[in-house]
Amino acid sequence: METSTVKAYGTHAADQDIMPMDIQRREVTAKDIEIQIMYCGVCHSDLHIARNDWGFTTYPAVPGHEIVGKVTKVGSEVTKLKVGDFAAVGCLVGSCGTCFSCKQDLEQYCLNGWVGTYNGKDKYLGGMTYGGYSQKVVVEEHFVLKVPSNLDLAATAPLLCAGITTWSPLRHWKVTKGSKVAVVGLGGLGHMAIKLAKGLGADVTLFSRSPNKEKDAKELGADTVIISTDETQMSSVLGTFDVIIDTVPYVHDINPYIATLNTSGTLVLVGYLGGLDPIINTTPMIMGRKSVAGSLIGGIAETQELLDFCGKHNIVSDIEIIKMKDINEAYERMLKSDVKYRFVIDMETL
Repeated sequence: METSTVKAYGTHAADQDIMPMDIQRREVTAKDIEIQIMYCGVCHSDLHIARNDWGFTTYPAVPGHEIVGKVTKVGSEVTKLKVGDFAAVGCLVGSCGTCFSCKQDLEQYCLNGWVGTYNGKDKYLGGMTYGGYSQKVVVEEHFVLKVPSNLDLAATAPLLCAGITTWSPLRHWKVTKGSKVAVVGLGGLGHMAIKLAKGLGADVTLFSRSPNKEKDAKELGADTVIISTDETQMSSVLGTFDVIIDTVPYVHDINPYIATLNTSGTLVLVGYLGGLDPIINTTPMIMGRKSVAGSLIGGIAETQELLDFCGKHNIVSDIEIIKMKDINEAYERMLKSDVKYRFVIDMETL
Protein backbone atom coordinates (compact mmCIF):
# COMPACT_ATOMS: atom_id res chain seq x y z
CA MET A 1 0.00 0.00 0.00
CA GLU A 2 1.27 3.47 -0.87
CA THR A 3 2.17 5.71 2.03
CA SER A 4 3.43 9.22 2.69
CA THR A 5 5.68 10.60 5.40
CA VAL A 6 3.94 12.89 7.88
CA LYS A 7 5.31 15.08 10.67
CA ALA A 8 4.07 14.13 14.12
CA TYR A 9 4.81 14.35 17.84
CA GLY A 10 5.07 11.19 19.91
CA THR A 11 7.24 9.22 22.28
CA HIS A 12 9.49 6.17 22.03
CA ALA A 13 9.32 5.13 25.69
CA ALA A 14 7.33 5.65 28.88
CA ASP A 15 10.08 7.76 30.46
CA GLN A 16 10.63 10.02 27.44
CA ASP A 17 8.98 13.32 26.56
CA ILE A 18 6.67 13.81 23.61
CA MET A 19 8.97 14.89 20.77
CA PRO A 20 9.00 15.40 16.97
CA MET A 21 9.03 12.30 14.78
CA ASP A 22 8.04 11.17 11.30
CA ILE A 23 5.28 8.61 10.76
CA GLN A 24 3.69 6.91 7.75
CA ARG A 25 0.08 7.48 6.69
CA ARG A 26 -1.63 5.41 4.01
CA GLU A 27 -2.88 7.02 0.84
CA VAL A 28 -6.67 7.14 0.64
CA THR A 29 -8.51 4.00 -0.40
CA ALA A 30 -11.98 4.07 -2.00
CA LYS A 31 -13.73 4.55 1.36
CA ASP A 32 -11.16 6.81 3.06
CA ILE A 33 -11.09 10.48 3.95
CA GLU A 34 -7.83 12.39 4.46
CA ILE A 35 -7.97 15.25 6.96
CA GLN A 36 -5.46 18.04 7.49
CA ILE A 37 -5.49 18.37 11.27
CA MET A 38 -6.11 21.92 12.48
CA TYR A 39 -6.75 21.29 16.19
CA CYS A 40 -6.28 18.35 18.51
CA GLY A 41 -7.56 18.20 22.08
CA VAL A 42 -5.40 16.87 24.91
CA CYS A 43 -6.99 14.07 26.93
CA HIS A 44 -5.84 12.32 30.11
CA SER A 45 -5.77 9.15 28.00
CA ASP A 46 -3.02 10.73 25.88
CA LEU A 47 -0.81 11.02 28.93
CA HIS A 48 -1.69 7.52 30.21
CA ILE A 49 -0.78 5.94 26.87
CA ALA A 50 2.38 8.03 26.47
CA ARG A 51 3.61 6.97 29.92
CA ASN A 52 2.26 3.41 29.74
CA ASP A 53 0.17 3.92 32.88
CA TRP A 54 -2.25 1.21 31.74
CA GLY A 55 0.50 -1.25 30.80
CA PHE A 56 -0.41 -1.89 27.15
CA THR A 57 1.27 0.91 25.17
CA THR A 58 3.17 -0.08 22.05
CA TYR A 59 5.94 2.35 21.08
CA PRO A 60 6.42 4.58 19.27
CA ALA A 61 3.14 6.14 20.36
CA VAL A 62 1.50 9.22 18.84
CA PRO A 63 -1.46 10.32 21.02
CA GLY A 64 -4.47 12.47 20.14
CA HIS A 65 -8.11 11.47 19.63
CA GLU A 66 -9.94 14.79 19.66
CA ILE A 67 -9.29 15.78 16.06
CA VAL A 68 -10.79 18.61 14.01
CA GLY A 69 -9.59 19.60 10.57
CA LYS A 70 -10.27 20.10 6.87
CA VAL A 71 -10.87 17.37 4.30
CA THR A 72 -8.03 17.31 1.75
CA LYS A 73 -8.73 14.06 -0.13
CA VAL A 74 -11.64 11.63 -0.45
CA GLY A 75 -11.83 8.13 -1.88
CA SER A 76 -13.86 7.30 -4.97
CA GLU A 77 -16.76 5.82 -2.96
CA VAL A 78 -16.99 8.54 -0.28
CA THR A 79 -20.32 10.40 -0.06
CA LYS A 80 -20.37 11.80 3.48
CA LEU A 81 -17.95 14.71 2.97
CA LYS A 82 -16.09 16.48 0.20
CA VAL A 83 -12.74 18.24 -0.12
CA GLY A 84 -12.81 21.51 1.81
CA ASP A 85 -15.38 20.41 4.40
CA PHE A 86 -14.59 20.56 8.10
CA ALA A 87 -14.45 17.13 9.71
CA ALA A 88 -13.77 15.49 13.03
CA VAL A 89 -12.39 12.19 14.32
CA GLY A 90 -12.82 10.92 17.86
CA CYS A 91 -11.55 7.89 19.73
CA LEU A 92 -12.53 5.27 17.13
CA VAL A 93 -11.20 4.58 13.64
CA GLY A 94 -12.38 1.00 13.21
CA SER A 95 -14.56 -1.87 14.43
CA CYS A 96 -15.76 -5.19 13.03
CA GLY A 97 -19.08 -3.75 11.85
CA THR A 98 -20.86 -7.10 12.16
CA CYS A 99 -21.18 -7.99 15.86
CA PHE A 100 -24.22 -7.29 18.04
CA SER A 101 -22.77 -4.05 19.38
CA CYS A 102 -21.71 -2.66 16.01
CA LYS A 103 -25.12 -3.41 14.52
CA GLN A 104 -26.61 -1.32 17.37
CA ASP A 105 -24.34 1.64 16.49
CA LEU A 106 -22.30 0.89 19.61
CA GLU A 107 -18.89 0.52 17.98
CA GLN A 108 -17.21 1.46 21.27
CA TYR A 109 -18.37 -1.91 22.64
CA CYS A 110 -17.37 -3.94 19.56
CA LEU A 111 -17.27 -7.57 20.67
CA ASN A 112 -14.36 -8.28 18.33
CA GLY A 113 -12.34 -5.27 19.44
CA TRP A 114 -12.67 -1.68 18.23
CA VAL A 115 -9.67 0.12 16.76
CA GLY A 116 -8.49 3.14 18.70
CA THR A 117 -7.38 6.29 16.90
CA TYR A 118 -4.00 5.68 18.47
CA ASN A 119 -2.35 2.58 19.99
CA GLY A 120 -4.85 0.41 18.08
CA LYS A 121 -4.08 -2.32 15.57
CA ASP A 122 -3.65 -0.78 12.12
CA LYS A 123 -5.26 -3.25 9.71
CA TYR A 124 -3.92 -1.36 6.69
CA LEU A 125 -0.24 -0.83 7.45
CA GLY A 126 0.31 -3.26 10.31
CA GLY A 127 1.72 -2.07 13.59
CA MET A 128 -0.26 0.45 15.59
CA THR A 129 -2.44 3.42 14.71
CA TYR A 130 -1.09 6.93 15.23
CA GLY A 131 -3.23 9.75 16.61
CA GLY A 132 -3.87 13.42 16.09
CA TYR A 133 -0.57 14.93 17.21
CA SER A 134 0.29 14.99 13.52
CA GLN A 135 -0.15 16.89 10.25
CA LYS A 136 -2.89 14.70 8.84
CA VAL A 137 -4.86 11.52 9.34
CA VAL A 138 -6.54 9.06 6.97
CA VAL A 139 -9.72 7.45 8.30
CA GLU A 140 -12.51 5.25 6.93
CA GLU A 141 -15.53 7.37 5.99
CA HIS A 142 -17.79 5.68 8.56
CA PHE A 143 -15.64 6.95 11.43
CA VAL A 144 -15.40 10.56 10.23
CA LEU A 145 -17.86 13.10 11.63
CA LYS A 146 -19.37 16.32 10.28
CA VAL A 147 -18.73 19.55 12.23
CA PRO A 148 -21.59 22.08 12.46
CA SER A 149 -20.56 25.27 10.68
CA ASN A 150 -21.40 27.59 13.59
CA LEU A 151 -19.11 25.95 16.16
CA ASP A 152 -15.66 27.25 17.07
CA LEU A 153 -13.36 24.60 15.62
CA ALA A 154 -10.77 24.60 18.39
CA ALA A 155 -13.38 24.42 21.15
CA THR A 156 -15.17 21.63 19.27
CA ALA A 157 -12.19 19.26 19.51
CA PRO A 158 -12.78 18.10 23.14
CA LEU A 159 -16.37 17.17 22.26
CA LEU A 160 -14.88 14.16 20.49
CA CYS A 161 -13.89 12.57 23.83
CA ALA A 162 -14.82 14.62 26.89
CA GLY A 163 -18.12 15.57 25.26
CA ILE A 164 -19.22 12.16 24.03
CA THR A 165 -18.04 10.45 27.25
CA THR A 166 -20.62 12.46 29.19
CA TRP A 167 -23.27 12.73 26.46
CA SER A 168 -23.61 8.97 26.01
CA PRO A 169 -24.73 8.19 29.60
CA LEU A 170 -27.00 11.24 29.67
CA ARG A 171 -28.76 9.89 26.60
CA HIS A 172 -28.72 6.22 27.60
CA TRP A 173 -30.29 6.98 30.98
CA LYS A 174 -32.82 9.24 29.25
CA VAL A 175 -32.01 12.59 30.84
CA THR A 176 -34.54 15.17 29.72
CA LYS A 177 -36.30 18.31 30.87
CA GLY A 178 -36.93 18.10 34.61
CA SER A 179 -34.44 15.27 35.27
CA LYS A 180 -32.30 15.71 38.36
CA VAL A 181 -28.67 15.19 37.44
CA ALA A 182 -25.55 15.46 39.57
CA VAL A 183 -21.96 15.63 38.39
CA VAL A 184 -19.03 14.53 40.53
CA GLY A 185 -15.89 16.53 39.79
CA LEU A 186 -15.35 19.72 37.80
CA GLY A 187 -12.70 19.09 35.17
CA GLY A 188 -12.59 18.33 31.47
CA LEU A 189 -15.36 15.75 31.71
CA GLY A 190 -17.29 17.42 34.52
CA HIS A 191 -17.62 20.79 32.85
CA MET A 192 -19.00 19.11 29.70
CA ALA A 193 -21.44 17.02 31.76
CA ILE A 194 -22.83 20.19 33.31
CA LYS A 195 -23.20 21.97 29.97
CA LEU A 196 -24.82 19.01 28.23
CA ALA A 197 -27.17 18.07 31.07
CA LYS A 198 -28.30 21.69 31.27
CA GLY A 199 -28.74 21.76 27.51
CA LEU A 200 -31.06 18.76 27.83
CA GLY A 201 -33.18 20.69 30.33
CA ALA A 202 -32.09 18.93 33.52
CA ASP A 203 -31.74 20.43 36.98
CA VAL A 204 -27.97 20.13 37.51
CA THR A 205 -25.96 19.83 40.73
CA LEU A 206 -22.18 19.70 41.07
CA PHE A 207 -20.59 17.63 43.82
CA SER A 208 -17.19 19.11 44.67
CA ARG A 209 -14.69 19.02 47.51
CA SER A 210 -13.72 22.62 46.77
CA PRO A 211 -16.02 25.51 47.79
CA ASN A 212 -14.15 27.76 45.36
CA LYS A 213 -15.61 25.83 42.43
CA GLU A 214 -19.13 27.18 43.04
CA LYS A 215 -18.84 30.33 40.94
CA ASP A 216 -17.36 28.50 37.96
CA ALA A 217 -19.90 25.68 38.19
CA LYS A 218 -22.85 28.07 38.14
CA GLU A 219 -21.39 29.99 35.21
CA LEU A 220 -21.24 26.67 33.34
CA GLY A 221 -24.91 26.01 34.09
CA ALA A 222 -25.08 24.21 37.44
CA ASP A 223 -28.12 25.11 39.53
CA THR A 224 -26.63 23.94 42.82
CA VAL A 225 -23.21 23.09 44.25
CA ILE A 226 -22.91 20.57 47.09
CA ILE A 227 -19.64 20.31 49.02
CA SER A 228 -19.14 16.56 49.30
CA THR A 229 -17.11 16.81 52.52
CA ASP A 230 -19.93 18.68 54.29
CA GLU A 231 -22.20 16.11 55.94
CA THR A 232 -25.04 18.60 56.37
CA GLN A 233 -25.02 19.50 52.69
CA MET A 234 -24.81 15.85 51.66
CA SER A 235 -27.72 14.96 53.95
CA SER A 236 -29.81 17.65 52.30
CA VAL A 237 -29.78 15.79 48.95
CA LEU A 238 -30.34 12.19 50.09
CA GLY A 239 -32.63 10.35 47.69
CA THR A 240 -32.60 13.18 45.14
CA PHE A 241 -30.90 12.35 41.83
CA ASP A 242 -32.05 10.36 38.84
CA VAL A 243 -28.55 10.18 37.34
CA ILE A 244 -25.11 10.94 38.72
CA ILE A 245 -22.19 11.28 36.28
CA ASP A 246 -19.02 10.50 38.24
CA THR A 247 -16.00 11.93 36.39
CA VAL A 248 -13.34 11.52 39.11
CA PRO A 249 -10.25 9.82 37.56
CA TYR A 250 -8.83 8.21 40.71
CA VAL A 251 -9.91 5.83 43.49
CA HIS A 252 -12.62 7.35 45.66
CA ASP A 253 -15.52 6.32 47.88
CA ILE A 254 -18.76 6.34 45.88
CA ASN A 255 -21.02 5.23 48.76
CA PRO A 256 -21.93 8.80 49.83
CA TYR A 257 -23.07 9.54 46.29
CA ILE A 258 -25.14 6.35 45.99
CA ALA A 259 -27.12 7.53 49.01
CA THR A 260 -28.13 10.67 47.09
CA LEU A 261 -29.75 8.69 44.27
CA ASN A 262 -33.51 8.65 43.95
CA THR A 263 -35.38 5.33 43.74
CA SER A 264 -34.22 3.58 40.54
CA GLY A 265 -31.43 6.15 40.15
CA THR A 266 -28.07 5.32 38.57
CA LEU A 267 -24.53 6.45 39.31
CA VAL A 268 -22.44 6.20 36.14
CA LEU A 269 -18.66 5.95 36.33
CA VAL A 270 -16.91 7.55 33.35
CA GLY A 271 -13.60 8.74 34.80
CA TYR A 272 -11.89 5.89 36.60
CA LEU A 273 -10.69 2.49 35.39
CA GLY A 274 -9.79 -0.08 38.03
CA GLY A 275 -10.81 -1.37 41.43
CA LEU A 276 -12.99 0.61 43.82
CA ASP A 277 -12.08 1.09 47.46
CA PRO A 278 -13.80 1.05 49.89
CA ILE A 279 -16.21 -1.73 48.96
CA ILE A 280 -19.63 -0.64 47.73
CA ASN A 281 -22.38 -0.96 50.33
CA THR A 282 -25.20 -2.76 48.49
CA THR A 283 -27.87 -2.07 51.12
CA PRO A 284 -29.07 1.27 49.71
CA MET A 285 -28.89 -0.24 46.21
CA ILE A 286 -31.17 -3.12 47.11
CA MET A 287 -33.50 -1.06 49.28
CA GLY A 288 -33.91 1.64 46.62
CA ARG A 289 -33.31 -0.22 43.35
CA LYS A 290 -30.26 1.99 42.81
CA SER A 291 -27.55 1.11 40.31
CA VAL A 292 -23.85 1.68 39.75
CA ALA A 293 -22.87 1.50 36.09
CA GLY A 294 -20.07 2.38 33.71
CA SER A 295 -20.02 4.03 30.31
CA LEU A 296 -17.39 4.34 27.57
CA ILE A 297 -17.35 7.20 25.03
CA GLY A 298 -20.08 6.66 22.40
CA GLY A 299 -20.70 5.18 18.97
CA ILE A 300 -20.36 7.10 15.72
CA ALA A 301 -24.08 7.83 15.31
CA GLU A 302 -24.28 9.04 18.90
CA THR A 303 -21.21 11.22 18.47
CA GLN A 304 -22.72 12.84 15.39
CA GLU A 305 -25.92 13.37 17.38
CA LEU A 306 -23.83 15.14 20.04
CA LEU A 307 -22.15 17.42 17.50
CA ASP A 308 -25.50 18.29 15.95
CA PHE A 309 -26.99 19.00 19.40
CA CYS A 310 -24.02 21.22 20.27
CA GLY A 311 -24.41 23.03 16.97
CA LYS A 312 -28.08 23.67 17.70
CA HIS A 313 -27.43 24.88 21.25
CA ASN A 314 -23.99 26.45 20.60
CA ILE A 315 -22.25 24.27 23.19
CA VAL A 316 -18.47 23.83 23.09
CA SER A 317 -15.71 23.14 25.58
CA ASP A 318 -13.92 25.79 27.62
CA ILE A 319 -10.37 25.54 26.35
CA GLU A 320 -6.82 26.86 26.50
CA ILE A 321 -5.02 26.73 23.16
CA ILE A 322 -1.36 25.67 23.26
CA LYS A 323 1.49 25.22 20.80
CA MET A 324 2.63 21.70 19.95
CA LYS A 325 6.05 22.32 21.51
CA ASP A 326 4.40 22.97 24.89
CA ILE A 327 2.71 19.55 25.16
CA ASN A 328 4.99 18.17 27.89
CA GLU A 329 4.38 21.20 30.07
CA ALA A 330 0.66 20.83 29.39
CA TYR A 331 0.79 17.21 30.63
CA GLU A 332 2.33 18.33 33.91
CA ARG A 333 -0.26 21.07 34.31
CA MET A 334 -3.04 18.64 33.49
CA LEU A 335 -1.89 16.35 36.30
CA LYS A 336 -2.30 19.32 38.66
CA SER A 337 -5.74 20.19 37.20
CA ASP A 338 -4.20 23.49 36.13
CA VAL A 339 -6.43 24.07 33.10
CA LYS A 340 -9.97 25.35 32.54
CA TYR A 341 -10.96 22.91 31.32
CA ARG A 342 -9.26 21.35 28.34
CA PHE A 343 -6.03 21.95 26.42
CA VAL A 344 -6.27 22.10 22.63
CA ILE A 345 -3.20 22.07 20.38
CA ASP A 346 -3.07 24.47 17.46
CA MET A 347 -1.62 22.05 14.92
CA GLU A 348 -0.36 24.86 12.71
CA THR A 349 2.42 25.09 15.32
CA LEU A 350 3.58 21.51 14.64
